[in-house]
Amino acid sequence: MQQGSQTGDYQDHGYDITTLSAIQNPLMIYLRKAYTAEMYFTDPVTTVLSIVTCVFLAIGLYGRKRKVHPNYPPGPPRLPFIGNMHMIHVSRPHLTFHKLAEKYGPIYSVQIGAQEMVVLCGHETIKEALVNHAEEFSGRPVVPALFDLSNGHVSVLLSDSNNWKTMRRFTLSTLRQLTMGNKSLEDNFVEEGRHLVKAFKAYKGKPFDDLVPLTAAAVNNMMFILTGNRLDYDDPKLHKLATLPSESVRIVGTLMALLYNAFPTLMRWMPGSHKDMSAYASGIYDFARETLMEQKKHLDVSDQRSLIDIFLVRQKEEKPDSELYIPDDSILTIIVELFVAGFEASSVTVQWGLLLMMKYPEIQKNVQNEIDKVIGSGEPCLAHRKQMPYTNAVVHEIQRFVNVTPTGVPRRTTVDVTLKGFFLPKGTYILPLLHSVLRDKEYFEKPDEFYPQHFLDSDGNFVKNEAFLPFSSGKRSCVGENLAKMKLFLLFTTLVQNFTFHPPPGAKLDLTSTVGFTACPQQHEICAVSRS
Repeated sequence: MQQGSQTGDYQDHGYDITTLSAIQNPLMIYLRKAYTAEMYFTDPVTTVLSIVTCVFLAIGLYGRKRKVHPNYPPGPPRLPFIGNMHMIHVSRPHLTFHKLAEKYGPIYSVQIGAQEMVVLCGHETIKEALVNHAEEFSGRPVVPALFDLSNGHVSVLLSDSNNWKTMRRFTLSTLRQLTMGNKSLEDNFVEEGRHLVKAFKAYKGKPFDDLVPLTAAAVNNMMFILTGNRLDYDDPKLHKLATLPSESVRIVGTLMALLYNAFPTLMRWMPGSHKDMSAYASGIYDFARETLMEQKKHLDVSDQRSLIDIFLVRQKEEKPDSELYIPDDSILTIIVELFVAGFEASSVTVQWGLLLMMKYPEIQKNVQNEIDKVIGSGEPCLAHRKQMPYTNAVVHEIQRFVNVTPTGVPRRTTVDVTLKGFFLPKGTYILPLLHSVLRDKEYFEKPDEFYPQHFLDSDGNFVKNEAFLPFSSGKRSCVGENLAKMKLFLLFTTLVQNFTFHPPPGAKLDLTSTVGFTACPQQHEICAVSRS
């Protein structure tokens, strides 16, 4: 490992195109299989067998009559045993859920296998639930595929006990301490941008897949946040850290995972990719455990340079029997969740951003003109964001348009609650459909188009839009929101400052996402032509 904030280290690493390709090819194949879900649909016999078995065995286990409260939300007719599963688009369920809202309204119910759920659509409805009734909608249901990824540990993201509140406060205050006025963190993001520029320049304008270098940069960003260090792009450890989270997240969005969530008791006995999630989770936890132990060995209380350092110092300050004490197992879970969520979302969003710049070259040119005017040949910093309304609007529109986590993470009602006249009993599985908020026609003039003017007024000034909720809202919103915004602005601005992106000759750009819990771009190549 090397120190992330030492800019001199960057000067020592050259990137030869032949060497870089050799390093990336095995990882490229592995990541691309994960991103396109090829490895999870190569055995149709297993898939069909699982479906047929689930249907027949469900007769005995899930065939009881359904009891419904008079004011329970309406929904489409259900088939025996499978409910509405036959209606759901496997790879893009958010599109089905959004379409159903047109017929059944912004609050409706569906049944996926044995799981009854209520879907919330549109900004007004989701705001009413997650903000105005924040406590009532702050629970988490047990989602088997996601629960396996938590490896059974108490989790900020997935847990439903009182412990998650203590852990969330702990994590938020730690991230705030790390990000507020922490120049070294910003410097690291800028430095990682230099390494990324160097890697892109090695291709000399020729077509290449940007997935691996962007993934490497995202891993290093998270490594610096967690440990204060970064890894070389050719380090085998970096490759391993890039593949484990990617595969785990991809599996969660596959057909086998859908069946597992719908019929958990049955699917635990069936073969399939859903059986691999615990193994991948164990690999990620091994990394977190090793990292935590290493940080403990070199902890300097007077020099807290990373998130884990701050965790460990605060742990020392509390007594083990205190409610505020966070044990090592909980710290491990926080590390894993921050790493997986932060790495996955940032790399995917930047990749979408470059794809959209190729698709809309006139928007790319406008961004470059603003960068040239405000930054020139210098390096971007966060202070530039307020001076660059157009670029800021483009970054926001990328997040809105690509909608990396379209279904969001489910909620559970903690008490009986009435929402817009509908009765939702305690324990109701709630799906707040973020896709429906980011495509809400009441708040976005052209919801289905990439249109930066959604965040600009008539004078070209940046304006906030209250329906911009890519990180969700309420008491279970993403704890790393501010961190993600920092990384995205700095990396995107650095790349568009240094390169003009266009597709290879004859290539057709596809804006359709792949299968997975996160919406990733289809496999494609880019040409990064240096502007210097």
